Amino acid sequence: MIAAPGFLAPRVAVGALALLIFAVPAAAQNGSSFLDAARSAIDYTVASTQPLTTCRTLVGLTGHDYSIISATLMEETADVPEHCRVYGVIQPEIRFGVHLPTGWNERFYMQGNGGYAGNAPDANNTLRTAMRAVSHGFASASTDTGHDGRVEPLGTFAYNNLPKEVDYSFRAIHLTAVTAKTIIAAYYGTAEQHSYWDGCSTGGRQGLMSAQRFPDDFDGIVAGAPVQNFTDTQMAYVWNNQALARAPLTEAKVAMVGEAVYAQCDAIDGLRDGLIDDPRQCTFDPKVHLPVCSDSTSGDCFTPGEIDTLAAIYGGPVGNGRQLFPGQPLGAEAGGGWTNWIVSDRGQTIGLRFSETFFKYLAFTPDEPDFEWRTFDFNIDPDRVTIREILDAVDPDLSAFQDRGGKMITHFGWADTALNPMMTVNYYEDVQATMGETTAAEFYRLFMVPGMFHCSGGLGTDRFDVVTPLINWVEAAVPPDRILASREEAGATTRTRPLCPYPRVARYSGSGSTNEAANFACVDP
Repeated sequence: MIAAPGFLAPRVAVGALALLIFAVPAAAQNGSSFLDAARSAIDYTVASTQPLTTCRTLVGLTGHDYSIISATLMEETADVPEHCRVYGVIQPEIRFGVHLPTGWNERFYMQGNGGYAGNAPDANNTLRTAMRAVSHGFASASTDTGHDGRVEPLGTFAYNNLPKEVDYSFRAIHLTAVTAKTIIAAYYGTAEQHSYWDGCSTGGRQGLMSAQRFPDDFDGIVAGAPVQNFTDTQMAYVWNNQALARAPLTEAKVAMVGEAVYAQCDAIDGLRDGLIDDPRQCTFDPKVHLPVCSDSTSGDCFTPGEIDTLAAIYGGPVGNGRQLFPGQPLGAEAGGGWTNWIVSDRGQTIGLRFSETFFKYLAFTPDEPDFEWRTFDFNIDPDRVTIREILDAVDPDLSAFQDRGGKMITHFGWADTALNPMMTVNYYEDVQATMGETTAAEFYRLFMVPGMFHCSGGLGTDRFDVVTPLINWVEAAVPPDRILASREEAGATTRTRPLCPYPRVARYSGSGSTNEAANFACVDP
């Protein structure tokens, strides 16, 4: 539940830092390069519009709905131009930050949040993203979504507090966008020409929610790895952990599974390259393809209980004979992809931590702070959840967003274990079914990333610029038919590949290096 703006510093691997990453602004987690003028059909770097008033006068904008706490003119540095830094509060306690460059390119950029949000607008990661936007001429904004994560960690902010649940779910993002645009117009004497949203994980859900509920807020939306079905994602975490409680799996055992999966499925796309392009094509079955033994202390085989645990995780939650949510796709077992999210040798997983707080403080009305995940009944308890309509962003009718000319790009790693990639594949296909495949492709495209973990990291390419293609699409009517992605190791680029709009996939031409994108074409599967 993290972010992926298209203009951040190089991606970092997701591993031991996963919990920290999950809790900071979504934008801080994407490592794609910033906007690339050389690949842009328009010039987004022009920043010529000057302020109409002084920075300090913005404190006078305080009114009934929001209060400006401070407005400070920040001097130019080696990396960031002069800009006006504004902090404020929207009723009742939604904190926001707006950053206004003295030379403005007449574009507005807003970054998403990670996890349960609560990250202060002046936090280092949030500011780092904002300053990269400002350095390219964008006015930038962010919000904590209505609570302070240091005081109310994880889901505790929602304890018997419906207004805070609503703020976190959608109200804070919408009102911050509206308020930021008001401040922009007051400072420059003119409104923004284009507005952009950029987030991954929770930030992706926020982007989808904006397109569904508030289609006028953003012209372009990057909704990376969106946790749009937040409710059932938490339920899947509980399902996995109930299975693991019956028969645990060590990280070493999962690594063995990874070796078996790739031995079975790496070459199904015609190329043995350490990647599984589409795990749905993989025929791996733990009951068939893993060595079975009765001794639980053995390190080179699997007990029937361990096999059953794997089958449960791959199968996904079931209640009353009905599939409730997709199972974990194959292909993320290698390279530590399951570590911390699904399995952990060091105690509670991140998935369990997130689901516990969800079912204690957000899921039910009234809240159930004594909730016990071990006794969750998949035949009864899913129907007791009351927050779905507030929190989940699953409406496939995006006609209002399309009608006003909005454009949206979603990306998702096929090897994501924090969030299930099938959640978004299914949603995208729902949008296609609702609006028609041709119509959907005119304003919304999904790019699946083989081997990538949650928003970054993994076995495949995980560095790519999504914002430049989005701006080209919004402002120059150039749809993204291919996005260049790369992989870096020890500071060097070791592989490039094209990302293709779903359902198209990248296929090797048959000649040249398999590590060079030029030797691949996007084709129908």
